[in-house]
Amino acid sequence: MQQHLRILSVMMLTLVSIFAFTKTASAEDAPKKITYETKKDIYYLDVEEEKADDYMKSQCRLDIYWPNELKDCPVVIWLHGGGLTGGKKSIPGELKNREMVIVGVEYRLSPNVKCPTYFDDVAAAIAWTFKHVKEYNGDPDKIYVSGHSAGGYLTAMVGCDPQWLGKYGMKPQQLAGLAPLSGMMTTHFRVRAERGDENWKRPWVDEYSPMQHLSADLPPMLLVTGDRLKDWPGRMEENQLMARMLTVLGHKDVTMKELGGWGHGMVSAGMPVVVWWIQDHEKAAQQAKDAKAAEAVKAANDDTATTASDTSK
Repeated sequence: MQQHLRILSVMMLTLVSIFAFTKTASAEDAPKKITYETKKDIYYLDVEEEKADDYMKSQCRLDIYWPNELKDCPVVIWLHGGGLTGGKKSIPGELKNREMVIVGVEYRLSPNVKCPTYFDDVAAAIAWTFKHVKEYNGDPDKIYVSGHSAGGYLTAMVGCDPQWLGKYGMKPQQLAGLAPLSGMMTTHFRVRAERGDENWKRPWVDEYSPMQHLSADLPPMLLVTGDRLKDWPGRMEENQLMARMLTVLGHKDVTMKELGGWGHGMVSAGMPVVVWWIQDHEKAAQQAKDAKAAEAVKAANDDTATTASDTSK
């Protein structure tokens, strides 16, 4: 009887020890909670704020949202829509809690300013992000630009025409990717209206058209539109032409997505596509980096083995 009690006691102690170890291990292995912060209304122009006019001071601002516990995160610069005449900066909910830094940009609008002022504002915001994003746990080598409608147009214009980033000593090729949502790839309605053409049904392709500035070495590009029968007339087709001509020119990384059943207001459906695309590119970039590091280690080991072999002869 006493032997049975001793055996039972040992078993109980063993179970308690296993439970305690498992509980401790589980607590250690549990993913750490990631917290996020937001800082609003940061002035981003290279003109000193004291020397800026009131409209610059009110419009040329950005909000930034970042994870506290992570480093070297991908960054998304988000450009709002509104026909170049309206809209407000935001941090889209669909991009939050994704282990990314999000930058929501305000820019000056027509008719208070004319083309190409809004291109320059966007370029200035991108330049600010490159300069400061490490302070917010972002990686300047992982900056993607995205936007909807007019924001998609600005994404494509500033990401394709090198003159705008060139003013800040940068090149479009420094961007990790461009992801316009239902953006015009021809010259924007408002730009044409500022020049006297109110007929939105007649497309223009001139220096203010992203399609005028295509090349094989542009950043990776994701083009997303609504349904060809529900988005703006021709919007899907001009994005499709943009994708096709990039491919013809030799661009190796362009993706076109038409969201069936969705109209122009397709942001909630388009955002998951953008997130997936960014995650896919970041995973591929990390795999390429790891492979390159492994090759370097192998080459170093081969050199060491060769040297040792030569020494022994």
